[in-house]
Amino acid sequence: MAMLRTGILGYGGGPSIVPLVRYEAVTRFQWMKDEEFMEVLAIANTLPGPIATKLAGYLGYRLKGTSGAAVGVLAHIVPTCVAMVGLYSFIQFFSTSHVIKGMIAAVVPIVAVMLGVMAYEFGEKAIKGLGWVAGITFFVISFLLLQTFSVHPAIVIFLFLLYGSFHHKLKDKWKKKQLGSGEDA
Repeated sequence: MAMLRTGILGYGGGPSIVPLVRYEAVTRFQWMKDEEFMEVLAIANTLPGPIATKLAGYLGYRLKGTSGAAVGVLAHIVPTCVAMVGLYSFIQFFSTSHVIKGMIAAVVPIVAVMLGVMAYEFGEKAIKGLGWVAGITFFVISFLLLQTFSVHPAIVIFLFLLYGSFHHKLKDKWKKKQLGSGEDA
């Protein structure tokens, strides 16, 4: 039912549906913690294909194995397929209507706010886990890689996943070094 709701209520493509999937998986049904959802989202972003479908498949598989993955994916995409056929016919018929153009334009700010809130919450957790300096540094590095150097997002995510796999080891090593130099003084 959760993936059916995301399939019915989701509008604007995969990234705009992620907050809906997060709500269902983390808040409503508590299948996982927010931190785990962020990790799953990061890994899913590195794989090819629509993000919302990958999340639906993962959640279904996590709960009920292979059959759960199939049901999760189908529950998510079937409402969209049915709606696309119906809406395409409707939009073709009313394609010159200013009301329809206004309705479509009105949804864009809502999706932007939903993504902004989710990004803020993820950023807040990153700052808590990494600290202000590392959090802002990683934000600037990712911004530069994505916007200035036009590095593909999957590569940036992979680089930060790679760093994340060594983060705690590096942090512990740095703390030991700090404690060791403090004892020498």
